This record gives sequence, C-alpha cells and structure tokens, in this order.
Amino acid sequence: MSRDFSASARAQARLHELVPGGAHTYARGSDQYPEHMAPVIVRGAGARVEDLDGNTFVEYGMGLRSVTLGHGYAPVVEAVRDAIGDGVSFTRPSVWELRAAERFLAQVPGADMVKFAKNGSDVTTAAVRLARAATGRPLVAICRSQPFFSTDDWFIGSTAMPGGVPAEHRACTVGFDYNDLDSLRTVLDAHPGQVACVILEAASSTAEPEPGFLAGLRRLADQDGFVLVFDEIICGMRWSRHGAQHVYGVRPDLSCWGKALGNGFPIAALAGRRELMERGGLRTDDSRVFLVSTTHGPETGGLAAYLAVDDEYERRDVVAEMTALGQRLAEAVRGEVAAVGLDDHVRVLGPPVSLLFATLDRDCRPSQAFRTLFLQELLRHGVLGQSFVISAAHTDADLDLTVEAVRRALPVYAQALERGGVEGLLEGRPVAPALREHAAPRRIS
Repeated sequence: MSRDFSASARAQARLHELVPGGAHTYARGSDQYPEHMAPVIVRGAGARVEDLDGNTFVEYGMGLRSVTLGHGYAPVVEAVRDAIGDGVSFTRPSVWELRAAERFLAQVPGADMVKFAKNGSDVTTAAVRLARAATGRPLVAICRSQPFFSTDDWFIGSTAMPGGVPAEHRACTVGFDYNDLDSLRTVLDAHPGQVACVILEAASSTAEPEPGFLAGLRRLADQDGFVLVFDEIICGMRWSRHGAQHVYGVRPDLSCWGKALGNGFPIAALAGRRELMERGGLRTDDSRVFLVSTTHGPETGGLAAYLAVDDEYERRDVVAEMTALGQRLAEAVRGEVAAVGLDDHVRVLGPPVSLLFATLDRDCRPSQAFRTLFLQELLRHGVLGQSFVISAAHTDADLDLTVEAVRRALPVYAQALERGGVEGLLEGRPVAPALREHAAPRRIS
C-alpha cells in the first residue's frame, strides 16, 4: 500500500532547520523512523492520529507511554479547560495543589509527602539531590540495564552522549544489573559508605523482578543506609494506579512519577517518606535542601488533568482494560508470526500493558535494519509505533487493523531473511539508537 508523506517530509526538513534534531525528544526524532516516512502529526483522537498528508494511523507508544485514556479524552480536556478558565498560575499556592496532594497521597499509601513538577527529570534529579543531602554521600547507583532516568548530568554522563558533563560528575554515577543483588553488593563493597541512592524501575517492558530481588534491595538499603528510589514514571498508572511498588509489595524511600499522571498533560511528582521530604520544607532542623521549586510545576491545568485522570481510574479499571487489550494483541500477533514460521525472528515481549517487539536477522541477532523494515511495512498499512505499547482507548477495530498490518508486513520480512538482508526492500537508511555519540553520516534533510 502506497502512502504519501511529502507534506510531513517538508515539515520535518523545516524542523531540522529550526530545532536541533528536528524534534524536542530524541525518541521522537526522524532518525527513529524509516527514511522519508516520519509523519508530522496534526491531530489525534482515541488511539488514532492523522498527519499532515491526511494519513491516519493506529498509534502505539501513545505519547511515549504518557497517554493511557486516549488522545483528546473529553473528561480530562474539559477538566483542564474549566480549571485554566479561572487562572493558571498565582503568587501563592492554589486550592488545586491541596486537592492534588491529598488525592495523590491517598493513591500511593507508602508516601507521606509529595511535590509536583512538570517532567520526570525534575523529580528524579530532586530525588538524587535529596538522597545526597540526607546521607552525606556522593555516588548514585543506577540500574544500567534500564534505558533512561534523567536529562541531567548525573545520568547523561553515563550514556553514549556525555558531552558537556564534567568527568568528575560522570565518576559519581555507578551501575548495577537488574535482578542481580550481587552486582549491587559489588558496587557497595567497592565504594563503602559512598552510595547515596539506588535508583531503578521496579519493573520494565523487558524484565519483571525475580522473587526476592526488590525485597533484597529494601534490606540492603536498610543495612547500608542508602536511599532506595523507584522510578515509577512509566510503571505508575500503567502497572497499577498505585504503582509498581504496590504490585510487588516493596516500599521505596522515594518514588518518582510522571507520564500517565496527566494523560499527556505535563505533570510529574516526587513522593516519599516524611523524614526525607521535609528536608526540602520548613519543618526541619537540618540544613535545607533545594528540592523542587518551579514556576510551572503547580499550574492549575496539569493538576486538574491529574485529578481527572485519577477520577477515571477510580471509576473504571483502566489497567485491567489495557491488560486485556494487550493480551489479545500479543496473542494475535504471535499467531500471525507462528503461521508463517517466523517465531525466531519477530517476537512480542513484555507485559500486556507495555508490549515491545523484537526484530531479529537471519542469525537471530537483534537488527536495526530489520526493525526499520518492519516499521516501514507497518506504516504502509496504517500502524505508527516503535512498540505495541497500548492504551485503554484502543478498540477491537484498532487491534484488527494492527494484526492485518502485521500479516502484510511478515512476507516482506521473510523475503529479507531469505536474501540475508534488507537491501532492495528497505527504502532508505536503518534507524539508529536514539542516544549515540555521533549523528548518522548521511545528511538529514
């Protein structure tokens, strides 16, 4: 099926002239999509989007996992419209801050206090700073098998794009492996009394915690004195309304929330134990910590969006809906893959609420070229997504279209496997890792 992307291509070229990378998030960059097939979106409704050329797609990923109720979800949009009609930002706290804090702390019973912000990096960096102040220690231990924690120096210095981060800052971040308590013990032994905090996602699209792993982290934190931080930015409101900490029954000292809190509206939260959080307040005898202090963190629109989202989660079991839809999609796609004998090369991975697909070459190795070919064929048949991460807005019709798109993509994939590569089938260059030191040698236009 042929689709015209010419208007999107012109807009993308102009974006590259005006915006570094042509997008405001690396994961949204045109280098993450097949060449000349990177739609520029005009509007969305439910789980479908329309681009500048009038193409419509079933979307997955849904705003980098931030949209669980669907694009333009009326109850949330109306709540935001009503709130901002009475003002957005004031010189004193608004009643929305009290309402949102009371609701959030009821939603996350393990937390005593909360501070709202606008994005995940605000709150993960605040957690790191708070942990360092509380412990008097310099080092941050990150789970190195998980992809992203912050745009700030303490994390970016550990990535393939460390430019601009001083070497001494990079040395303050150390790594351990998920589901491997011994790897963390090795870090603690190598840096006795120096690790301020351990930060990780309790679970992810690629790995669930093995029995005893999270409880073991809790014991190590209590023994060693580091602060245990759960990154709930993806898991919170997707694994459970109460977060992955609730699912697995382990209470962190601090937790960081974002994405689905506002169904795409910008809001994030840092929550945790009172004795830690109060160090950023006025009821402490310790030296105060500059925790989170932002002009736009408590603007009324984001807080109203959160409250409207939580209303929906209280009214209906959104997580159960996403789970059922994800299970149906995973089973259907796996069935199509099995029917043509490509089980070893196209795989659907992860929990139903956060499905990924793996694309492997003839030798069963992960392949960016084969991934790009798969993305290309999905786009041609009406599916936009770097994953199969679902929302509660996806309908049976959306899933049926997706399964049909996969069915049509697989014969092309099989041809590439028979040829030993994508040459002659892939139009343009393969996608590249979003975080990499050097831009692609081919000029982006």
